[in-house]
Amino acid sequence: MLGGAGGIGRAVVGGLGAAGCRVAVLDLAASLKAHPVAETVWARACDATDAAEVGAAFAALQAEWGGLEGLVHLVGFAGTRAAVADADPAEWEAVAAGNLRSAMLAARAAWPLLRAGTAPAMVLTASGLAQRAAPGYGAYAAAKAGVLALTRTLAAEGAPWLRVNAVAPSAVATEFLTGGTGRAPMPGRFDAEAYARAVPLGRLARAEEVAAPILFLLSPGAGYITGQTLHVNGGQITP
Repeated sequence: MLGGAGGIGRAVVGGLGAAGCRVAVLDLAASLKAHPVAETVWARACDATDAAEVGAAFAALQAEWGGLEGLVHLVGFAGTRAAVADADPAEWEAVAAGNLRSAMLAARAAWPLLRAGTAPAMVLTASGLAQRAAPGYGAYAAAKAGVLALTRTLAAEGAPWLRVNAVAPSAVATEFLTGGTGRAPMPGRFDAEAYARAVPLGRLARAEEVAAPILFLLSPGAGYITGQTLHVNGGQITP
C-alpha cells in the first residue's frame, strides 16, 4: 500500500491486519516517522513520485514476498487553493505528480508482483472533485480525473486476471484537510463546518468509512467488479 501511514491508510492497514493479511506500506519518511506502523507490517520510506525509488521498493518487496494479491494507492495532496488563472505551474505539476504520476508508477512497478498473485486486485484513490468542480482545486481535480481514466485503462489492460477499481471520497476527517500526513500544515485552507452543512448526511467522512469500501473492492466479494468508481461522499454526488 502506498500512503499507508495516512489517516485512511492506517484504517486500511488495520482492516487488512484484522483479516489476517500481510501488509506492506510505502510512504514518505516523515509520514512513517509521524505514524510508525506495527512491527508486523513491512515498511519502507519512498517518494512515490520518484520512478527509481518506487521501482527499488517493489523490487525489494518482490525479493521478500514474491508476489502480491492487492495494491492500494492512497498517495496525493491538493496543494495551495488557487484559481487556475493564478496557478503556479510548478505547483500544478507537483500536484499532478503526487496524485497521477505516483499512481502510474505504482501500477507499473506492482504489475509483475500482481501477476504472481492468485486473484489480484488494485484500488486507486480519486476524489469527488474529479467529477464535481469546485473553485481553487483545478490541479487536484484534473489529476484525480486522470486517476479515474487510469483506473479504466488498467482495468482493460489487466482483464481478465486483474481487477482495478477506484474509490472517490469527499472530504475525510484526516490530516489531509490541513496539508497531508508528513507535510507542513496549511491552516485555514478548508472550512470543515461549512463543508459539512452542504453534505446531505451532515458531516465529513471518517477514515474507516472510506477504508471499508477499499477493503470490499480488494475482496472476493467484488470479484465481478472492475473498471468502476465507487463514490463515498455522504450523498453529495449521485452519478
